[in-house]
Amino acid sequence: MFLGEYLHTIDTKNRISIPSKFRKGLGRVVVMTRGLDHCLYLYSRKAWEKEAELYAAEVNGSAARRGLARLFLAGSSEVDVDGSGRVLIPEHLKSFASLKEKAIIAGVADRVEIWEEEAWKAYTAEIERDANLFAEKVDA
Repeated sequence: MFLGEYLHTIDTKNRISIPSKFRKGLGRVVVMTRGLDHCLYLYSRKAWEKEAELYAAEVNGSAARRGLARLFLAGSSEVDVDGSGRVLIPEHLKSFASLKEKAIIAGVADRVEIWEEEAWKAYTAEIERDANLFAEKVDA
């Protein structure tokens, strides 16, 4: 399970270091894809296979299901974790997430998310502000 959030710099070659706490669980080859809320999702290959099976079952479903399947499947890339623990962020994914020089790497259960720093701050401020309302809706 991946937990915690870390601030990292994206270098001039579009590489970002994965926190050492996450590397063992992710492995040497990972899958990076578009995520919801304009962040990137990073999965171990094993976890991605489970996710991909779910999305593959949706490619002939409703328009909404097809759209999400395409978002996640077509946007995905296998990337290597180099000897220094860095991954190369493909340009189309960097653009999708509006990544600049700094990014937040957050552990979210079975995946790691990569967020543009200011987007993460805005998102978490909103969630923190509305947490009680969300809790009531989830319990309903």
